[in-house]
Amino acid sequence: MITYPQTKQGDVVEEQFGETIADPYRWLENDVRSDKEVASWVESQNKVTNAYLDTLPSRDIFKERLKQLYNYERFTIPVKKGGRYFYFRNSGVQNQQVLYVRDSVDGAGRVLIDPNSWAKDGAIALVEWSASDDGTRLAYAVQDGGTDWRTIRVLDVNTGKILGDEVKWARFTTIEWAKDGSGFFYARSPEPKQDAASQASVENHAVYFHAIGKPQTQDRLVYATPDQPTMLHGLSITKDGRYVAIISSPGSLGEDLTVVDFQSADWKPRKLVANFENSWAIVGNVGTKFFFQTNKDAPRRKVVTMDIAAADPVVKDVVPEQDAVLSGASLVGGRLLLSYLVDVKTEVRRYMLDGKADGMVRLPGIGTAGGFEGGQDDKETFYGFTSYNAPGIIYRYDVASNTARVWSEAKVAIDLDQIAVEQRFYKSKDGTRVPMFIVRRKDVTDSAPTLLHAYGGFALSEPPAFSPDRLAWIEQGGVFAIAHIRGGNEYGKAWHDAGRRQNKQNVFDDFIAAGEYLKAQGITSRNGLAIDGASNGGILIGAVVNQRPDLFAAALAQVGVMDMLRFDKFTGGKLWVDEFGSVAQEADFRNLFNYSPYHNIQSGKAYPAILATTADADDRVIPGHSFKYVAALQAADIGLKPHLVRIETRAGHGAGKPVDKMIEETADMWAFAAHWTGLNVKPAK
Repeated sequence: MITYPQTKQGDVVEEQFGETIADPYRWLENDVRSDKEVASWVESQNKVTNAYLDTLPSRDIFKERLKQLYNYERFTIPVKKGGRYFYFRNSGVQNQQVLYVRDSVDGAGRVLIDPNSWAKDGAIALVEWSASDDGTRLAYAVQDGGTDWRTIRVLDVNTGKILGDEVKWARFTTIEWAKDGSGFFYARSPEPKQDAASQASVENHAVYFHAIGKPQTQDRLVYATPDQPTMLHGLSITKDGRYVAIISSPGSLGEDLTVVDFQSADWKPRKLVANFENSWAIVGNVGTKFFFQTNKDAPRRKVVTMDIAAADPVVKDVVPEQDAVLSGASLVGGRLLLSYLVDVKTEVRRYMLDGKADGMVRLPGIGTAGGFEGGQDDKETFYGFTSYNAPGIIYRYDVASNTARVWSEAKVAIDLDQIAVEQRFYKSKDGTRVPMFIVRRKDVTDSAPTLLHAYGGFALSEPPAFSPDRLAWIEQGGVFAIAHIRGGNEYGKAWHDAGRRQNKQNVFDDFIAAGEYLKAQGITSRNGLAIDGASNGGILIGAVVNQRPDLFAAALAQVGVMDMLRFDKFTGGKLWVDEFGSVAQEADFRNLFNYSPYHNIQSGKAYPAILATTADADDRVIPGHSFKYVAALQAADIGLKPHLVRIETRAGHGAGKPVDKMIEETADMWAFAAHWTGLNVKPAK
């Protein structure tokens, strides 16, 4: 039996819509780096968790095997600028990817930036980057300790010298160079008050232009919405360099669309779409004729054009809505290359610019393809392909001939021919047909301990992808299953809408039905099911454990949003209102209160073993969510299985996390799940 640390209970009680709501652990929302009492609580919780994990012999086995599985050379899709090719490479278990450049497509690469030298703990990462059109300069963003804040610097590609430019407080941004290389566009939030950066709300986001050689104080404001402070602005520049397209959104519901013409002296923003009813993404342009992908009158998305030379541009269909979901679109070499999700698997279809079908891009198998970056005049592009049993392959693609050759191919320390991938469909509570992938060794045909994963939100899908983490579980004889539940984008806008706001219970029902299906089909045993989810998927894990604690043997809740009555109080939480609902509206409040993981723990019922994971520097979903949730679990009468929290230091929501931290965290989670599902973990031969 585990003795948990004593957690102080406060007397915070609030009334809302006639409900009396106690929040005894509100003090745990404070920043661990500035509140000594919270820091002491974290230290004591980690001590108990580590002591428990130390008793699991499979922890070290998983850790050593994960090191081997991660130790393979891998590349990202190269980006061509000025005849040079820029890309990330990791030689194996480097904590951070290294940025390389080649002067020709098959030439020798040279290191441009190696962030592994920036910090002893590997927790400072090179994240967003962009090369100027002539390939002579590179703007890159630095992330420290997992935060969403960025500092942008500039490098001379020829000499390797770092220039004096420094842009601070960039957040949720891409970097887009002006065609003449005079500077770049980026998005930022105001500088937060001293010591408040980790919990600063995402407000007053704005687009700026930074001129090379000038101080940030002289950066030119390009676009802002002070009357709508919660708006988030994404930006992209057209390949001809004339326009920047700005997609603005208050959350996940819809977007408006603005363009800025750089040939105009005043850079006056021009609104093309002024409502938030639909989503928009720029595909490319030919002069003033713009190609967009949108779900306007097309829940599965389509490609349309607007000629912005007109005073009132008309939206015209080019490639109408298809039988599958349009997930990506590029205008390269005089063709539209459109990626579709067909039951969560990628197909790439070619079209002429007038919408006439022009064949398919042949892919090596069932999986996920992406990339195809380029411009109207480019003859080549690159794309990557991956699947559960296929590590990253990058292809150089000739648009005119519709042929491809391998540019790089990863080789891993496991026989992937022994891994079986199967797609099945099951029925949810209301009869909805839900897809699920099942991955296991080909010789595993009887019931086996199973790890079930899902996300289910924000119109995000998780198509097939290679994962050393999951392979470490699978090769031990375990099963990995991923349920593509409602709330994602697997079947377009309708699938998303069916899992958000008042429909959120469908997400939980879909996941519970997946667990029941795995047991009914004999894929897993009665006590062999573990579940896993992160961020929005962390809500999922907390909610379904409360609703069906009998169904699961173990639960891994990663960086979850666990207090659904206060999610909008911190960092980017206000951006999630369109997804979850507003606590200030009674109908939404009651829905949120009904499933909020923190508020619905059922004392008197036996709960599965639970390991929550979070990080002290997570400024996307503050760690206070997990702290409060675990404190409430430990105080409840829910059985003798462990209910623990693992709190990483100098890490955030996930982006930029060093490889060694990822390996250690995964080893801890898999060892925990293996113990409680009965997976017999053996050392590698």
